[in-house]
Amino acid sequence: MAKKKILFINQEIAPYVPDTIMSLQGRDIPQAIQEKSHEIRIFMPKWGNINERRGQLHEVQRLSGMNLIIDDTDHPLIIKVASIQSAKIQVYFIDNDDYFSKRQMEQGEDGNDYADNGERAIFFARGVLETVKKLRWVPDIIHCQGWMSAVIPLYIKTAYHDEPSFTNTKVITSLYTRSLNSALGENFKRCVEFRDATTEILKPYNDIFEFEDLGKLAIDYSDGIIQSDTEVNSNLLKYAQEKEKPILNYKEEGFADAIEDFYDQIAPDAPAEETED
Repeated sequence: MAKKKILFINQEIAPYVPDTIMSLQGRDIPQAIQEKSHEIRIFMPKWGNINERRGQLHEVQRLSGMNLIIDDTDHPLIIKVASIQSAKIQVYFIDNDDYFSKRQMEQGEDGNDYADNGERAIFFARGVLETVKKLRWVPDIIHCQGWMSAVIPLYIKTAYHDEPSFTNTKVITSLYTRSLNSALGENFKRCVEFRDATTEILKPYNDIFEFEDLGKLAIDYSDGIIQSDTEVNSNLLKYAQEKEKPILNYKEEGFADAIEDFYDQIAPDAPAEETED
């Protein structure tokens, strides 16, 4: 199969956050795909519980400095990078004081979901896509993991569909069991609005987005779905089946091989063009 450029947009990657099925796959799948000679880039949020010194994160000045407007407020975008030496992969981190570095993951120390998790996901999505544009790198496939990346498929198919970096990009979403406990806030639809991603196209969804609404949004605008564990959110898996999306079912052995074949199914013979890094 033709070698491809795969952009992994991950919510969790070990060892930067505790080991879970999601974080371990966030490390192992990109590593396996890179070892198969595909070109990869990886992004994740710079959660506040990430130890920057231990992880040897450092800011990439040439990529930082942009302000993203979310709900009429400017939020500085900071890009950091680190390498997982044992896996021989590099990870880019999306950072911002308000949304990430001074926060934990989806929940605060009181055990409650952050009320602005929706805004955080929107900032993360736009931060990743704007940074990829700056890298002048053209992915054949974007592979999304976790609720934090769920706005990406919508943006790729609407707000960024005319951008040269993403014109022909296919999007795949992985489904997991992990979810949010609380709604994403009354302003989520308003905050999502950007270019061609209008509130009009969000009318089919509930006014107050819950976790499953976010999952349905990701599924609707994805080209393929991966069941990433033996058990995932059954409602979302059923929804993907009803939408007749191509689905890769989980398998314990040879999952990376199956994912590579799935990439080829979704983006057959997509050539990896030479671009500047």
